[in-house]
Order: sequence, then structure tokens, then C-alpha cells
Amino acid sequence: MKILHFNVGIIETNCFLVTDKEAGESVLVDPGAMSPRLEAALKEHNVKYILLTHGHYDHILGVAEAKRMTGADVIISAEDADCLYDDEKSRAGLHFPEPQEHLYADRTVSDGDEITFGNKKIRVVATPGHTPGCVCYVFDEDGVIFSGDTLFQGSIGRTDFATGSMSDMLSSLAKLKAIDGEFTVFPGHGPATDLSYEKQNNPYMRNL
Repeated sequence: MKILHFNVGIIETNCFLVTDKEAGESVLVDPGAMSPRLEAALKEHNVKYILLTHGHYDHILGVAEAKRMTGADVIISAEDADCLYDDEKSRAGLHFPEPQEHLYADRTVSDGDEITFGNKKIRVVATPGHTPGCVCYVFDEDGVIFSGDTLFQGSIGRTDFATGSMSDMLSSLAKLKAIDGEFTVFPGHGPATDLSYEKQNNPYMRNL
């Protein structure tokens, strides 16, 4: 599996292009904005899905253009799906004078759902707290988790927005803590980390 990292948008969101090299298929995770480097990469890859960890503007504002370029299906949780066409819920209306380009999900997912592309299987883990519809995408066979704004290196996503919940976040972190095995965690912002490290050192996880 090949993972390309792109730092996009006004608050430097992590976007990832994940490719099953044997099958020649890819998924794009959290295109918060487009960039010349990302556009060039999309032209060179067969992108089957656009996976969204949640619906905040800094993770979705590049989705419409990415879909036009690739024809990929847009996947998001059912709880956050309306962020794709609701500027207030996505918070885009609070930060941009022009409305976001609206679109609709091709597929919504819930906890325990499975997504396949190429020879890869992705497990959906619902992790509400930052938003009601936050999810993590877990590649069990490859030891990789895309955690969005749930889990960061040494920290967690904010829960002080109108739809956030610290109690939900702690339950979600407990769910991630219960995952066995060695996993590299690619968060929505900041550097990658290891799940085992976060279990032992992240104050929010360590004390669960």
C-alpha cells in the first residue's frame, strides 16, 4: 500500500491518497482543499472513493473538484452527510464569504461498515465527539488508521463546537484504545503517530 500526504487549505489539513499498488486503485481521504500537487496526483491515480472522516469545511472543500476530476464516489457518515450542502453545519459559512460548493454523498456509512477497494478492506469505526458523525477508517491488515479530528499526536479534536461532545469523545477514544495490534495513526492535522504510543502517553487515552 502506498500513502501520499498532502497538506491543504488555510489551516493545513492532512489529506491522503491511499493506493493498492497491486490492484491500481486508490482512495482519497479528506480533501479539504485542492492544490497543484494534489491535482497532479489525482490525474495519475484511479481514485475509486473519496472518504471523509467528518463534515467540517477544512476537510471537505476540495471534494466537489476532486469528484469532478476522478468520478469517485463520496463517502461520509450518515450523521455528517448534510455538511456537504449545509454551510452552517460544515462551519464554512463562518469562515468564507462565498458559500461552499454543495453536493451529496454517494454513500453514507455507520459503525462497523466495510469498504473495499482493490484488494484492501477498510473498517469504519464511528468516533463521535468532535462532530456527531466523525469516523475513523481502519486498515486492519495494513496496520493503518485515518483518525480525522478524533485522535491527534498527544491530543484530541475539539469538542467545544455546538455539535461537539466530550463524553462522546471519551467513549470514542475508549473504542480506539480497545483496538489490538500495532497501528500507525494518520490524523487530520499534525504529524502521524502510533496507536500504542497514544494509549500510553496521550493524557486523554492513558487515563481511560
